[in-house]
Amino acid sequence: MNFVIMISIVFLWTILSDAQNSTNTNCLKRCGDEIVQYPFGFSEGCGIKLDCHDDNTPQIGEFLIQNVTKTSLLIYLPAKCNRSMESIQPLFGMNFAPTRNNSFLVQGCSVPLGGCVIPASSFIGNQIEFESCDSRSSNISCFNEQKGEVDVLSYEELNKTKCNYLFSAVSVEQNKEISLQFQAVELGWWLQGSCDCSENATCSEVRLEGNGFGFRCQCLDGFRGDGFAKGSGCRRAPSCSASTLTSGGCRSAIKIGVVVGVIIAGVVIVAALILVCYCARRRFTWLRKHTRVKRLLREAAGNSIVPLYTYKDIEKATNSFSEKQTLGTGAFGTVYGGKLHNDEFVAIKKIRHRDTNSVDQVMNEIKLLSSVSHPNLVRLLGCCIEEGEQILVYEYMPNGTLSQHLQRERGKGLPWTIRLTIASETANAIAYLHSAIHPPIYHRDIKSSNILLDYNYKSKVADFGLSRLGMIETSHISTAPQGTPGYVDPQYHQNFHLSDKSDVYSFGVVLVEIITAMKVVDFGRPQSEINLAALAVDRIRRGSIDEIVDPFIEPNRDAWTLYSIHKVAELAFRCLAFHSDTRPTMMEAAEELEYIRRRAWTTMEEAICLGSSVGSASSSPRNGSEKSVSGIKLNKIGQEIEGLIVPSKNENLLQSMELEVKDSSPISVHNPWSSGNSSPSTNSLLGNIVR
Repeated sequence: MNFVIMISIVFLWTILSDAQNSTNTNCLKRCGDEIVQYPFGFSEGCGIKLDCHDDNTPQIGEFLIQNVTKTSLLIYLPAKCNRSMESIQPLFGMNFAPTRNNSFLVQGCSVPLGGCVIPASSFIGNQIEFESCDSRSSNISCFNEQKGEVDVLSYEELNKTKCNYLFSAVSVEQNKEISLQFQAVELGWWLQGSCDCSENATCSEVRLEGNGFGFRCQCLDGFRGDGFAKGSGCRRAPSCSASTLTSGGCRSAIKIGVVVGVIIAGVVIVAALILVCYCARRRFTWLRKHTRVKRLLREAAGNSIVPLYTYKDIEKATNSFSEKQTLGTGAFGTVYGGKLHNDEFVAIKKIRHRDTNSVDQVMNEIKLLSSVSHPNLVRLLGCCIEEGEQILVYEYMPNGTLSQHLQRERGKGLPWTIRLTIASETANAIAYLHSAIHPPIYHRDIKSSNILLDYNYKSKVADFGLSRLGMIETSHISTAPQGTPGYVDPQYHQNFHLSDKSDVYSFGVVLVEIITAMKVVDFGRPQSEINLAALAVDRIRRGSIDEIVDPFIEPNRDAWTLYSIHKVAELAFRCLAFHSDTRPTMMEAAEELEYIRRRAWTTMEEAICLGSSVGSASSSPRNGSEKSVSGIKLNKIGQEIEGLIVPSKNENLLQSMELEVKDSSPISVHNPWSSGNSSPSTNSLLGNIVR
């Protein structure tokens, strides 16, 4: 309490002293919110007259005063090209002038100064361009006169540089450390005549031009005031110790201190009450949101049980959400890897709470994942809704995403058999969402980065935040397009009609990624090839898919690899048809991929046996009988087109595979099909393998 009283007394004493000093002189001390001490002021009756600008800022002429100290004035001198030297004459007054601690940056000098030289062009084209600077501005030189018979610089000394312009200045302050003030000029100030200081003050002489002297006064330590005899002088700072509180000199101060202490205590109590009310209101708001989220969670999970984890467990598992445990960042949050108390590795997705619809995204994903069960869909293991956070816990997929492997961000690449298996499993998962669930589920964000891989490279579709339930009685639902650029169905984007065929289009893009390992959107490619879907459709239509096949999968290593790549490309082409009605369903796509995958070695064995017999019986040249592979006639949409030549070592195999697949494949390359306005080339992919 004694400390509060002493501080209050010092504060009031200062106010009373300043008020008394202002009334004892005819000098105006205030300019706006700025109050200065003697000898400074803003009227004619002051020892050193300063200017008060219309906007209530203290100035000298047109230059702003940044600071007033016991020895100097700090003036703001903005950098400006081609400023005339005469413009700073107001800084050389009767009671102030620039000190020798300044370095002036000048232009247009007729005589070299021997200091630094800075090209004016270096100030052009930068992020900060200085006023009036252009390519015609002259170079900038440095002028610094540290030695002289007087303590301040005269205007004549500056004029001797024979420079026409002043760009700016740098003030150098040398105390314990050297401090530089850019675009600033330090002015030393003084009063004319001999020392006239009050008691308990020291006098400092200032050497002036023409053997003249000025002086400054400064109070000793422990005293307050301006130190001048004509000013407020120096007064000992008031202090009341515990032993002198009852003395006459401190009684009035004690009364004032008590009043001030009561006021301060009242302010503290009011502030504490306001803080308590604020915290209580915030706690109530949080509890209300927490209760609402719990209710939504029960509604979303339905009959399923979704485990709830505490925020403390989640924080411990992720090491306080350490960046080192980050697995990736999605549209609505960041995914971390961690281990829960049962030593199970999990993936923990922390939703960004700043997203206004983050709760809706979480509840939508919980609702959908709780209602489905498929070996190729990622499993939801639980959630956390404490501390104002929405957190989902999934099973951990150690081999990352399909995108990471295709882009060589993980591993050296995936062989074709694994890629084909991933495509087949992914198609089965999406077909399950479309056909086995009522009402069906439209994922809306099928992409390679949402296809996760476990230890055995088994694929699982993830990220159901954008998914929507379809309507059984209608072919589509109307909703604003959402998804990832490059994967969004163009017809969905055009007319806002979301259907199962929107996922089919996105899956077609994934198939093209699997074949090519190229980025879906790549601005490093030519303008017409930035979009991978458009690039693939063009190459497939022209029968040039081999141009963009990923060389890692070695398409020509055997007949089945080459054949299956072309069959998958043909399926992708149909999935990417512009009109959704001409695209296959996900069930059809899944069946065809499963057929291609399962028939791999069976077809190879049969083709090898058949190919050897055909090869021994046929020796006609390539321009011979129409029954040879080089002369296969393919009928498609009523047009007869001659197939193109395949490599000689694989042509008999491919011919036999075509004949076998024609009778058993659910979607044969020989059967007529079209895709409306976006129909593929009339040439079968198989017929356009190699020219």
